[in-house]
Parts: sequence; C-alpha cells; structure tokens
Amino acid sequence: MEYPHIDRYAEMDSPIHSLDHRVKLVAFFILIFSFVFLPQLNLALIALFVSLMILVISRLPKKFVLHRVKWAILILLPLFFILPFTVEGREIFGTGYFTISYDGVYLASLIMLRAIAAVTLVVIMLATASFDTTIKALYSLKVPSTIVQMLMFTYRYIFVITDEFQRMWKAIRSKGFRPSTGKYALSITGNLIGMLLVKSYDRAERVYQAMIAKGYTGKPCTIVEFHMKAKDYLAGIIIIAVAILLHTYHLVF
Repeated sequence: MEYPHIDRYAEMDSPIHSLDHRVKLVAFFILIFSFVFLPQLNLALIALFVSLMILVISRLPKKFVLHRVKWAILILLPLFFILPFTVEGREIFGTGYFTISYDGVYLASLIMLRAIAAVTLVVIMLATASFDTTIKALYSLKVPSTIVQMLMFTYRYIFVITDEFQRMWKAIRSKGFRPSTGKYALSITGNLIGMLLVKSYDRAERVYQAMIAKGYTGKPCTIVEFHMKAKDYLAGIIIIAVAILLHTYHLVF
C-alpha cells in the first residue's frame, strides 16, 4: 500500500525548511494555540491569511497540504448544519418551525476558520522536516522521553498494523467473506479485530526484546545536529510576535 508519509517533502529547500526545527516547533506551537483561541472572526481571517502566507513561503505542494486539511473541514462541516439552528441570538431567517441565528453562523464560521488555519500550520510544521528530525527536536526540547518514544513507535508501527490488517482482510475476503450487518459478518469482523490486537501485542513483545538486546536506552539516535543561527532567532521572534499581536491588537492600535 502507499503510505501517507507526512514528511515526504522534508528535503525541499525553502526558508521554512531551513529553520532550526526546535525553533520551528516552539514558535509554531505558540502560533497554533494563538489561532485556536482567537475570539473574533476578523482575527480568524487574519490567522488564515498568515497560515497561507507561511504555506507559500514553505513551497510545499498545495495539493499535498489541502489533502490533509480537507479532513478537518469535513469533520467540522456539520457545524454549519447544527449551530445556526441551535445557538440562540439574532435571527437571519425564522419560521414557525425553525430559525437560523446570526450568532450560530458566526460561531460555526469562527471555529472553521480557526481550525483550517491551525491544521495548515501543523501540516507545514511536520512536513518541512523528517519525522526523525522532529523526534530529535522534541527530545532536545526536554519533552518527556516516554512521550517522545510513544510518538516515535506510534508513527512507525501504525503502518505495520495497517499492513497486517490488509493481509488478514484479503485472506478472509478470498475465502468468500462479504462484509454486512448480519450477526455472522459482525462476529467475523470482531474476531479479525481481536486477532489483530493479539498479533500486535506479540509483535510489540518481540520488538521490545530485540531492542533491549541491541542496547536501546530510550534515547533517540540520529545523525541530525542542531545549530542555532541568527535567522532562526529572528524567525522565532517574528512568529511569536504575530501570535501575541493577534490577542493584543486592541491594546496596540
């Protein structure tokens, strides 16, 4: 199968790619949290514009980023069919059966814009460096080793588990199994998931024993070396300043 590697464009050349990844993680995380808690729609539009500008600077393929952002859009799209009819406020349209409130549309639009801006930044942050570099940067930033290792193994073995499931699914389909909502089909599906969990546990035990035998200490080892430069400090300060300015603009202007 084709794996959805988030870092397939990590070797590209752009100002975002060349930033020290530690600075990128810290600055982008601050900017993402800033976007998520923006209280007004006009600020969310500015946040979306900022994320799109960073996307242009990163030179990542637009189709690659859109393919990942679209899932956030699809998940949040039902809000436009729920909030306008459930949130009380000024009415845009009303009948005896239902009303569409301005406040509901406003809130749904605000949530959608904030999510698109934040997810776009997450994709850019992860796509402009290899996953190994991201792991090493998190470790350098003193993120707890347990969390770093969980991220590392989750990313690595989610593809292994997917392959295992695909093989098991093809095997039962080749024997005539057809998915349905019947009791027999649900029983087979449940057994398949159970066997997948058992095989995953057995594989985890074997991998753990093999890593211990090879001297694994829990510290990620890569050939990546981080070197802070003046441009890294400057870029980090600018990004963090934008995040702060979005929440204090009314005090500045």
